Amino acid sequence: MADAQHAAERPLANGRTRIDFQTEPAHYRHWKLKIEGDIATLFLDVDEKGALFEGYDLKLNSYDLGVDIELADAVERLRFEHPQVRVLVLRSGKPRVFCAGANIRMLAGASHAHKVNFCKFTNETRNGIEDLSANSGLKTICAISGTAAGGGYELALAADHIMLVDDGSSAVALPELPLLAVLPGTGGLTRVSDKRKVRRDHADFFCTTEEGVKGKRALEWRLVDEVVRGSKFEETIAARAKEFAAKSRRATVSRGIKLAPLARSFTADGVEYGSLAVAFDRAGRIATITLRGPAAPPPASADAMAALGSNFWPLQLARELDDAILHIRLNEFDVAAIVFKSAGDPDEVVAYERFLDANKDHWLAREIRLLWKRVLKRVDLTSRSLVALIEPGSCFAGTLAELAFASDRSYMLASSLPSPASGEGSGRGRSGDNKPAATIALTEANFGAYPMSNGLTRLASRFLADPADLDAARAARGKMLDAAAAERLGLITFAPDDIDWDDEVRVFLEERASFSPDGLTGLEANLRFAGPETMESKIFARLSAWQNWIFQRPNAVGEEGALKRYGTGQKPVFDTRRV
Repeated sequence: MADAQHAAERPLANGRTRIDFQTEPAHYRHWKLKIEGDIATLFLDVDEKGALFEGYDLKLNSYDLGVDIELADAVERLRFEHPQVRVLVLRSGKPRVFCAGANIRMLAGASHAHKVNFCKFTNETRNGIEDLSANSGLKTICAISGTAAGGGYELALAADHIMLVDDGSSAVALPELPLLAVLPGTGGLTRVSDKRKVRRDHADFFCTTEEGVKGKRALEWRLVDEVVRGSKFEETIAARAKEFAAKSRRATVSRGIKLAPLARSFTADGVEYGSLAVAFDRAGRIATITLRGPAAPPPASADAMAALGSNFWPLQLARELDDAILHIRLNEFDVAAIVFKSAGDPDEVVAYERFLDANKDHWLAREIRLLWKRVLKRVDLTSRSLVALIEPGSCFAGTLAELAFASDRSYMLASSLPSPASGEGSGRGRSGDNKPAATIALTEANFGAYPMSNGLTRLASRFLADPADLDAARAARGKMLDAAAAERLGLITFAPDDIDWDDEVRVFLEERASFSPDGLTGLEANLRFAGPETMESKIFARLSAWQNWIFQRPNAVGEEGALKRYGTGQKPVFDTRRV
């Protein structure tokens, strides 16, 4: 195992190795971040001996999950710590190679679950780079010197502009099919066809040849945007970076905020954060995430928000939820269902929503909303059953209500006492419970701030059958809706009363734990993304599903399969029957 400083490794209480998604530039082993004014350069310089697990070296700038954890962290810090940066240049820190892609020995030896989650995380990271361009105005240039193969070229595909040195040997390639009997699972096929609009016949040749495509042909086929002579490469990179920075619409900000390390406490049965807690029911195979509402009102101004830095409640909660979801994905494979709960004053949550709306033009407020968008997408794409329990004392309002809409089912406890004549959520909770009755509240954020991978909001996806239902929900913004109102508007699945609540929830969770996890993954992925298809939804719903299946086939991972025999001098043996 790599040394104890490796940010992606931490021991669990039971002695197993926990993959940790928290790191910082001082602990990077594979990337070097250089910032000069409004231009940032990320150099990929992989430490061969810095692998996440034993059994392989990261040669030729190949990568494993640990490399991508650092990349994701660097991109997030460019958002929050360096808002003055207007263009990002991706380069190799090694001569004659850009990136050889995902490490083949790692893929051959990893569990199926790890391979699938590795591909999912790297896809989300590349989507984050594209989101950085589309919504934060920070464009990315990828300057390729040497070979960019497989995942190395897929990293380039996430950029706005790809430059390739014309030196007779540098090339781009997606050689997974001919070499490994798998697919470029980090969105390569989809970005080639949908983003770069490479002709189908050209793409077919490109994706079935080992050596890739160089120079003039790469440019003609739209695989790169620019081919530059070696003698002019450095000069052209600098010129192009200045051009992109000049065109950037990113607001001029002199100083960002520091993303402080998350305060976390791990035990055998849970994780405690500042604004949420995760509890594991090992016997029931359930993880319960309880989100805590704000402990204080929103700050008085945008400057006061910036002064709070990463302690500002919406930002802190988003970062902690993201970490919790990733922890469950990669370290808690036996969890069948994630239960979302919340505790706090929904009026205070709504106050923060209004504060962010009022300061929507401030760079930090915008980046916080964009972070929540990415975190909620991470929830959507997590292959666990998701359920929201809206109980007395909960605060599912605005952004937090999105977790109920992201869930496969939601249960909301009907008030045990009649509500006052005004109607909406003023009764008490369960018998003998002094907590206020369960409510849910919609805000402006629920109607556009957080699109899913299909390009629609969760409410728009929910109400595909009748747009009038979406209009009715929009008309209810700002109201504290009790269970009866929420059920009438279609915002929840069921509203059991106090007598039936425990049994209905218990039966659902026990049933979920009894089903085939493979079948549930397929069921949930198909049902969560109704409506239009986008490049992003294709990557996760179509490409990821096929890659998931291919990763289990003996032609790829069997003892005589291509992944196992790669580099041994033995040819793979394929079952030649098409299925």
